[in-house]
Amino acid sequence: MVNMRLLSGKKSLKSVRLSFRIPYYTQWGQHLLVCGMEALLGSWDVKKGLLLRPSHQGDELIWSGVISVPPGFKTDYNYYVVDDEKNVVRWEAGRRRKLLLPPDLIQDGLLVELHDLWQTGSDDIPFKSAFKDVIFRRSWSLDVEMPLGAIQSKVDEEESVIIQFKICCPQLDEGTSVYVIGSSLKLGQWKVQNGVKLNYSGDSFWQADCVMGKDDFPLKYKYCKYGNGGALSLEHGANRELSLDFTNGSQPKYVILSDGMMREFPWRGAGVAIPMFSVKSEADVGVGEFLDLKLLVDWAVESGFHLVQLLPINDTSVHRMWWDSYPYSSLSVFALHPIYLRVDALSEDIPEDIEQEIKKARAQLDVKLQDVDYEATMATKLSIAKKVFVLEQDRILSSESFQNYFAENQDWLKPYAAFCFLRDFFETSDHSQWGCFSKFSKEKLEKLVSKDSFNYEIICFYYYLQFHLHMQLLEAAEYAKRKGVVLKGDLPIGVSRDSVDTWVYPNLFRMDTSTGAPPDYFDKNGQNWGFPTYNWEEMSKDNYAWWRARLTQMGKYFTAYRIDHILGFFRIWELPDHAVTGLCGKFRPSIPISQEELESEGLWDFDRLCRPYIRLELLKEKFGDSWTIVASNFLKEYKKDFYEFKEECNTEKTLSSKLKLLLERSMLTEGEEKLRRDLFDLLQDVVFIKDREDPRKFYPRFNVEDTLSFKDLDQHSKSVVKRMYYDYYFHRQESMWRQNALKTLPVLMNASDMLTCGEDLGLIPACVAPVMQELGLIGLCIQRMPSEPGREFGIPSEYSYMTVCAPSCHDCSTLRAWWEEDEGRRRRFFQHVVGSDELPPDQCTPEIAYYILQQHVESPSMWSIFPLQDLLALKEKYTTRPAFQETINDPTNPRHYWRYRVHVTMESLLKDKSLINAIKDLICRSGRSYPKKELDTNQGSEAERVPLELQENGAFETAVAIV
Repeated sequence: MVNMRLLSGKKSLKSVRLSFRIPYYTQWGQHLLVCGMEALLGSWDVKKGLLLRPSHQGDELIWSGVISVPPGFKTDYNYYVVDDEKNVVRWEAGRRRKLLLPPDLIQDGLLVELHDLWQTGSDDIPFKSAFKDVIFRRSWSLDVEMPLGAIQSKVDEEESVIIQFKICCPQLDEGTSVYVIGSSLKLGQWKVQNGVKLNYSGDSFWQADCVMGKDDFPLKYKYCKYGNGGALSLEHGANRELSLDFTNGSQPKYVILSDGMMREFPWRGAGVAIPMFSVKSEADVGVGEFLDLKLLVDWAVESGFHLVQLLPINDTSVHRMWWDSYPYSSLSVFALHPIYLRVDALSEDIPEDIEQEIKKARAQLDVKLQDVDYEATMATKLSIAKKVFVLEQDRILSSESFQNYFAENQDWLKPYAAFCFLRDFFETSDHSQWGCFSKFSKEKLEKLVSKDSFNYEIICFYYYLQFHLHMQLLEAAEYAKRKGVVLKGDLPIGVSRDSVDTWVYPNLFRMDTSTGAPPDYFDKNGQNWGFPTYNWEEMSKDNYAWWRARLTQMGKYFTAYRIDHILGFFRIWELPDHAVTGLCGKFRPSIPISQEELESEGLWDFDRLCRPYIRLELLKEKFGDSWTIVASNFLKEYKKDFYEFKEECNTEKTLSSKLKLLLERSMLTEGEEKLRRDLFDLLQDVVFIKDREDPRKFYPRFNVEDTLSFKDLDQHSKSVVKRMYYDYYFHRQESMWRQNALKTLPVLMNASDMLTCGEDLGLIPACVAPVMQELGLIGLCIQRMPSEPGREFGIPSEYSYMTVCAPSCHDCSTLRAWWEEDEGRRRRFFQHVVGSDELPPDQCTPEIAYYILQQHVESPSMWSIFPLQDLLALKEKYTTRPAFQETINDPTNPRHYWRYRVHVTMESLLKDKSLINAIKDLICRSGRSYPKKELDTNQGSEAERVPLELQENGAFETAVAIV
C-alpha cells in the first residue's frame, strides 16, 4: 500500500504524474471515472474515485485525468461509467487492471501515460476456465518472462519515450511468439524479423518496452503471431496509431499501451448435448453414469467436438418415485444424484454374489428396456450400494481422501444426509410434517449426525454415496480437461419446495408462491414449475452466499454452465401457491398499476375487472346440457345470469380437487381434462389480477385481449386496458429489471471461472440483450424459436457471435420429429430457408439433417451445440426408432417422465467411423476449431466427407444441390 503521508508536506519528495486516458462514448449526463485499490483512486469506493474529463480528438471521445503518485506506485484499477451523482451506471468487464511503476522513476513531475481500452464482456471470455484450462490451455502454461504491468527499460534522452506494448493473445500454437511491428525503424518498418518480440506476462498477456524518439511519431503499428516455421498471422483491421506532443518537452516519458485483445477471427467451436440419464454404454446399469462421460468425451474428440453439455445432475429424490426423473426439481443444489453411480466401481474387491447381482440388473434394465425405468434403477443401485457400504464403510470413512472431502463439503453434506434420513423415517420430504424437526436448527442437526446417534450408520451411508459420486464425476471431469473437451453443466432456476435448501434456509424463499413462465412457444397456458420464488432481498444481505456456494460447487466439475431461464434473474413470473397453470401470474419485481391510475383513466368498477366474467349464456355454450350440474357444484349466482365460483373451489388447486371428487361420483360424463380446462377458462377470465398484499394494486392478466371479460368492455375501457397492458409488460419496469440483473448476475459469474451461458428464450424484455452483452453472457438461439418478432424461423447466418446456436433442445421435439410433425411448416421452411419451391420430403432424411446442421456450424455463433439425436439423424441406420420417442421433455405436461435413452451404445458409436468422419468434416469445413491432435491428417476424398447414405444410394449430386 502507498503511504499517503509521503505525498504531503515535504516538497523534497519526488512524485510522478500518472495520466489515465481511455476512449469511450457516453450518453448525456454520464461520466467516466477510474477507481482502484489505493486511496488515491478511492480504495474501491467509486464515489471517491478519480473523475475523468472528456475531450473530442478526431472521431473519438477521450476521457483523461492526472494524479501524482510516488515512484514505485503499484495498484489495481478499473473504469466505471457514472451519473452526475457518481452512481454507477456501468462498469467494465474482465479482470482488474494492474500497474507497477519502476521504483527508480525519480525525476520530479515525470509523466507516465496510460492508454487503455474499455474492457467488454466478450473480452473476458478467454479468461474463463473453458478456455484457459481446456481449449487454450497450452497458451496459459507458458513461463512468465515479465510481470504484468511492470516497466523494465529506462530512458535518459530528453526527446525519447518508453512505449510499453501490451496485448492479450489467448490463441497461441506451440512454438509461436507474439511480435509488434510498425512504421518506425524500432518496429522493423513492418518486417516481422526486425520487429519487437513480446515477453509473456501471464494470463495470456504479452508485453515489451521499446525506447522511441521524436522522429518515430506519429506511429502506426500492429501485432502479429510468428511461428518457428515462418508462419505469420497479422492481426486484422486498421493499423493502430499513436501520436505524442513533443512541443515544449510536454511529452510523457512512459506510455503504457494496453491494447486489449489481438484482433483475430473469433474462435468458434462445436459441441454435443445429451442428458446424463440418456447416455448408454455396455458398463452402465439402467441409466447413463458419470463414468460413461469418458466414452462420450472420446466420441466427441473423434468427431471434432470441443464440448459436452449435460442437463442438471443434482439429487432430485423428493417423491422417491418416477416423478423424480424431472432433473430441474432439486432435493439439494449441492448433492449429486445417486442414480448416476457406477456400483461396480465402488470397490476393487466386490464379492462374487454382488457382481452377479450387478450383471443380472444390467441385463434386466439395459438389455430388455429401451428407456429408463427410474424406480427400478434407483432401487437396484441403492440396494447394491448398501451391501458394498457394509463391507467398505470403515476403510472408506477413515481414509484421507474421504476425510478431506468431508472437511470441504460438510456445510451442505451434513444437512443433506440428515434430510435424507428424516425423509425416509417420516416417509415424506414435506418437512412441515416432521414434527420437532420441521424447523431446522444447527443443534438438532448436530444431534442427528452425531456418532452417538442410533441412525449414524444411515447418515454415513449418504456421506458414502456422495463421496463416491464426487470421485466418479471428478474422474470424468479431469479426463475431459485432458482431452481438451469442455464439460458444460446446467444451473436450474428453482429448487423443490420440499428440499434440503428450503428446510435449512427458509428465509431465502417465498414459500407461498410458485415459479413459472407466461404463455410462450412451449405452452399457451404458461408453465408452473412449482418451485418457490426467491427472496432476493434476504439473499442480498450476505452477498448471495447461497448462490456463490452453488457456483463454487459446480466449478469443481464443470468448466462451463447454462443458466436455466436467465430471465428469472431480471424478473420472475410469480404465481400464487394455489395455481396449477402458469397463466394468472405477475412479474416480480414489477411496478403494479395503482387504483389511482385506473381511476384517473375513468375505470372505477374494480370488481367487474377482477372477478371472473361468467355469464349464463357462456355456461350453456361450454357445457351444454351439463351446465346445471357444473353450476350447482362449482358456482353461485351473485346477480341475475352472472356467476362466481364458490369459496371452496375458487382457486385452480381447490377446483381441481373438487372436480376429481365429482368425477369419482360419476356425476359428469365428460373427460376430466376437458372439464378442467373449461373450468379453468372460466376462473381465468379476468382483466386484472389484484395484488394479494395490497388490494389497491393490480396486474393485467397475460393475453388479456383473449378474455371475454375484456371483449365485453366498452371501447374507452378497452383502449385504457390495452395501453396499460403494453406498458406493464414491455415498458414500465425495464430499468428496474436491468438493475435487478446487474445486482445478481455478476455475483454468479464472479463466483467461479466457468464460462457462463444463458437460456434466454421466451418473452424477452428489451433490457436483457444489452445486459448480457455488457456482462459477457452467451445467449441461446434455437432456429424454430427466433427472438425477432414476426419470424417463424431463425436464420443462423444472422446470429451474433455471443450465442450458442442449435436446431433443437431438450424442451422441444428433436430435429426429425419437428420436421415430420407439421406439413405446412415443413413446406414453409423448405421455401423460405432452403430456398426451394419443390415439395419437401415427408421424412427428415440424412440430406435434410445435413443441410440444417451445416447451417448451424457455419453460423457466426461462438458455439454450435447439437443434441445427440440430431447428429444421429445423419445416418439412416439410427433413424429406425420413431422420432417422437426421442423427445426428452414435453413442457406442456407437468408430470412428464424424463426417461429417454439413446438406442445405441457409446462403444458402438465409437466404432462407426463413417458417422464420425461425416460430423468431423462438417465441423472442419465450417472453420470451427476442433481438437487438432485427434484429427487425421488425411481428410479423405470428397465422397468420404458426406453422410454414408449419400455415398451408398448414389445421391451425392442431389445432396450437393440440397446441401
